[in-house]
Amino acid sequence: MSKYDYFILFAEMRTGSNFLEANLNSFDGISCLGEAFNPHFIGYPDTENVLGITQREREDDPRKLIDAVIAAPGLNGFRFFNDHDPRVLDIALTDPRCAKIILTRNPADSYVSWKIATATGQWKLTNATHAKTSQIRFDPAEFERHLTDLQGFQVRLMNTLQRTGQTAFYVAYEDLHDVEVMNGLTLWLGVDSQITALNKKLKKQNPMPMADKVANFDAMETTLARLDRFNLTRTPNFEPRRGPMIPTYIAAAHSPLLYMPLKSGPTAAISDWLARLDKVPVDDLLQSFSQKTLREWLRGNPTHRKFTVIRHPVIWAHTAFCERIVFNGKGSFTEIRGTLRKVHGVDVPDGGPQPETHPTYTMAAHKIAFLAFLKFLRNNLSAQTAVRTDAAWASQLSLLQAMSDFGLPDVIVRETALRGDLARLAGQVGHDTMPEVPTVTDPYAARLAAIYDADIEAAARDAYGKDYESFGFGSLR
Repeated sequence: MSKYDYFILFAEMRTGSNFLEANLNSFDGISCLGEAFNPHFIGYPDTENVLGITQREREDDPRKLIDAVIAAPGLNGFRFFNDHDPRVLDIALTDPRCAKIILTRNPADSYVSWKIATATGQWKLTNATHAKTSQIRFDPAEFERHLTDLQGFQVRLMNTLQRTGQTAFYVAYEDLHDVEVMNGLTLWLGVDSQITALNKKLKKQNPMPMADKVANFDAMETTLARLDRFNLTRTPNFEPRRGPMIPTYIAAAHSPLLYMPLKSGPTAAISDWLARLDKVPVDDLLQSFSQKTLREWLRGNPTHRKFTVIRHPVIWAHTAFCERIVFNGKGSFTEIRGTLRKVHGVDVPDGGPQPETHPTYTMAAHKIAFLAFLKFLRNNLSAQTAVRTDAAWASQLSLLQAMSDFGLPDVIVRETALRGDLARLAGQVGHDTMPEVPTVTDPYAARLAAIYDADIEAAARDAYGKDYESFGFGSLR
């Protein structure tokens, strides 16, 4: 009897997973079926199904595809990244009959490779004469978010395997060109097959030194030097699914005030208020903290006050909908928008950030799309969809719980009580007067006012019941 019924290859973008898959498929009796649970396609971008299971069938029931993987001849498996369908982890990660292969790569290398692939549009290379390259700029805050996501996912894998008494086969990026390691992997999988040479079709991309690939290499060196290296492999104080998002925190230029923003909150308005409080430009605010630099700031400001701002769930969801789906024309939200249109009936214009240029996207159409988005959120926040639960629309309670792994805010300010609460905070840190607080901090307020009704309120309550209960929200009006 075989040791395993199927396998899952845990990896991330630009870690060599395509090359590892190609080599696994070189062995008789093994089939790796691509990104079977990518929320935006099934298997590969241009395929309609995997083992006869369509994307919509997989969306309705991921277990159906896993059953097909187990039933197919030979030993079959798939690649899985941290933003793939989270329901699969509940099924496969605790299953001792599922073999776990964990592929790792230096996070700085994978980040730079991802940036170059994004800039050039070249994700695979089979002919070296067609190679494309680009010198990228290193973004410290973006890299730290990348690192935090990797850490959280790796800690979850490790802790679950420990609790369930399982082991995984670890493969480093540098091991991928060792034919003996590949043969050892198949022996571990329990497959009686060996190869004498590796797949030569895929070519290594961007083989030049790191300094030649990064335009601001000095800034990259500075960022990496100040990171706590022990956190590169384990961050035991972080909640596994989401960290406290420290790089997003904002401190006043001179006053000992720290704003801990929630992603779809009134960040622009609060940042402007902090700048006017100390009579400095917004660019002078202190941002892009790491755990180390934030601790240094806290120790250097012993009388500090920390605060965050929560807003009504309808405004919260509508802001996320407008900023990340309707008006967003780039990045991963473009893919998510496509999936929401294709699978969840969120009918927003595709391909451009200005829906007003689409004559059919009226305010009535905006309301219908927003109601469909709220229905999607109800399922997404209950782990019933393949799309990740992004911090832009996660429940505010869950984001505050994630903050607690590092430190809770002293004050949780309601958006409707900004003037009074900010005045008290300003007074506590030594200000006799403070700048005016804007009465409207939602840039999409007019759009929401035009569509809000009891149906939207009910749909928001279905999605964010915990926030309504925990924070005492009533109807928006």
